[in-house]
Amino acid sequence: MKASKQCVVVRMEMAAVAAIILLIAGVAPTGAQAGEQQLVLPRQNTNSGSAVLEIPRNNRQTEVLPQAAPALIAPQPGTELEIPSRQLRSQPGYAQVTVTVTDRAGVHITDLTKNDFRIYEDGQPRPVAFFRKDNNTPVSIGILVDTSGSMETKIPQARLAIANFVRDLNARDDVFLFAFSDRPFLLQPFTTDHDAILSRLGLLHAYGRTALYDVILDGLIMVSRGRYDKKALLVVTDGMDTASASDLQQVIGQARRQGVLIYSIGIGDPNTPGSGLTIGFGTFIFGGGSDLDRVDAQVLQTLSEETGAKTYIIRQVGDGDLLNQACQSISNELREQYTLGFVSSDPTSGSYHSVKVELPSRPELIARVRKGVTLNAPSAYAADPR
Repeated sequence: MKASKQCVVVRMEMAAVAAIILLIAGVAPTGAQAGEQQLVLPRQNTNSGSAVLEIPRNNRQTEVLPQAAPALIAPQPGTELEIPSRQLRSQPGYAQVTVTVTDRAGVHITDLTKNDFRIYEDGQPRPVAFFRKDNNTPVSIGILVDTSGSMETKIPQARLAIANFVRDLNARDDVFLFAFSDRPFLLQPFTTDHDAILSRLGLLHAYGRTALYDVILDGLIMVSRGRYDKKALLVVTDGMDTASASDLQQVIGQARRQGVLIYSIGIGDPNTPGSGLTIGFGTFIFGGGSDLDRVDAQVLQTLSEETGAKTYIIRQVGDGDLLNQACQSISNELREQYTLGFVSSDPTSGSYHSVKVELPSRPELIARVRKGVTLNAPSAYAADPR
């Protein structure tokens, strides 16, 4: 009898150990292994403090990715990357802006020279200290994809459009990928291996609410680690913010400090007829009203205008053609821009200054640029290139 009881105790102990092993195997984050670091991006001026960015697994558990090593500018084949001299970019009050020039029909103009541009800071002209055509300039880009519950029927088209967007990028572009619902999920840290981005698109699964402001803030912090001075975010969403701890003004403030182009594609509800005021351009719709339903077109447009980028509102996804066109338009525009640098007349100020760019010799053209710059902001490079 005593031996029988001991046997029962041993079986119970073994069962308990097995249960613990199964529990650990099913719940423990596979990316938080010994020796790996969690990627923590502290949000600025939010109530949420620091946030660990996670990726969703198919069983809706989470896997924390290891932190990527700091990006350095390595020698690349092809045309040498043109950047301002160290002496110029370290000069107090130096700032850069990206300028998009089009004709009245929206066709990009790429044959302008430095002498065609006039730049104004707070209404006062400033000499163009640095000029670059960005037709072959690599970019650090963050892709932020809404995976809230309302995106379920749109995820397949979003995957395809983003895949085509990535394939159209410059081979040297530095790219990372976020998904977001109630919180951001880092699917792929910065990489120049674009196949790695493509392989992660299968992780996009829809559920939860929309933390739009939080993911843009995290995207801005993440993109500041990019290796190149030209930086952009692409936001794909079909909803208004319903879950963020931060607000729009915090996002705008961070965008002003960093000078990142924030492009966005808003996907309207195809089942909602509308009567609100919109402005049509080809197959795309700009502006917003009640007919855009859950898409916060006004917020997306505000962020684009602040940063000199562009917003596309697509009323219906259909077979994904319009989403593809929007992604292709953004990819093309990044190769058809100019970078201008100037030194402020008030170089010791760390405040925000308005910026305007004109083309006196080509008054028929339209120059689009960010609304202003914050002087003496942190370096645009993850590491000093030279």
